[in-house]
Amino acid sequence: MARTRMLSHRARTALRKSAVDYFRGDASDWLAFAGLLLTIPALAWGTLLLPVWFSPAALVLPIVAGGLLLRPASLLALYAASATALIVEALVLGPYTQGPARVTPGTVLVVAACGFFGLVIAQFRSRVGVPWRRGGTMLFDLRERIRVQSKLPALPRGWHREMALRPAGGQSFSGDFVVAARTNGGRTLEIVLTDVSGKGMEAGSRALLLSGAFGGLLGALPPHGFLPAANGYLLRQDWDEGFATSIHLVLDLETGDYELLSAGHLPALQLSAGTGRWQEVSGEGPLLGVYDGAEFEPARGNLRRGDVLMLFTDGLVETADREISEGMDRLTGEADRYVAAGWEGAAWHLIEKVAKDVNDDRALLLIRRSP
Repeated sequence: MARTRMLSHRARTALRKSAVDYFRGDASDWLAFAGLLLTIPALAWGTLLLPVWFSPAALVLPIVAGGLLLRPASLLALYAASATALIVEALVLGPYTQGPARVTPGTVLVVAACGFFGLVIAQFRSRVGVPWRRGGTMLFDLRERIRVQSKLPALPRGWHREMALRPAGGQSFSGDFVVAARTNGGRTLEIVLTDVSGKGMEAGSRALLLSGAFGGLLGALPPHGFLPAANGYLLRQDWDEGFATSIHLVLDLETGDYELLSAGHLPALQLSAGTGRWQEVSGEGPLLGVYDGAEFEPARGNLRRGDVLMLFTDGLVETADREISEGMDRLTGEADRYVAAGWEGAAWHLIEKVAKDVNDDRALLLIRRSP
């Protein structure tokens, strides 16, 4: 019985290791290699016996598939077999063969070019350690994790919140992200909007790492301790482009009182329902990840009935040919249109109106207290 259990344990361990190796790209590729290797003589025989249906250029098919499925070492062996088949076809068919079965210098160049690009792809996959079969799944999973972490918690009656995020260039990854939580028994809403240096795909991996870390810090520390802890975490990463801007909202959902702490971020904008005017609200503090011991001074305010608070990143209001102040004026001008119409869906439509074609990450967060 003990021996049976030991063998069973070893089998499970081997299976688990095999699964991990498969995901990392370390599993054996002999099955794919054998299948592709067999297609090469089949294509060569087809070219020699049925030249109407087969062409020497058909050898690019196993070459392209090998670039997606095989390791560089196996791929080189496949290329050697393809080159041998091409030489045999050229010798058997001869230089006077007419029609599609003729082996021309152009055919050789096409096969060689496909082999070169296949080898580049295989080397990239080998360096990254992610097989082509699972690479797309991994990227999809990372994107969904960022989206889940950016979801805002439900608010009690009398409050409305919404967020819109648009990555640069229509990509799936963004350097802007949001983490939020209700703390203090659900009475307090804490939201952190962060803009990581860079944009799109180049900032997506850092944004994913920081969003997970910031989500763990939020609510685990007193509000005034969050940005110093986030600053220390970023400094420990020692990235070449290791800075980020961040704004931290701490809102009392019963009284409407709030504190706004900023780490080099743009000010928030508050609409007063009584006057119909927008006012800038900003705390004081340096960028995250610049130097140790940074201090962050909060700005305080109150959201009365009908008031709106907007948090946003610089991609929404700043472009190469437009100053930040001009962009903020345009943003508030467009936002005024929603005062009478209601604010449902306003965040997304404001990005469409103000910064639709901007090549930068854009994020906008709205908090409104019902009249």
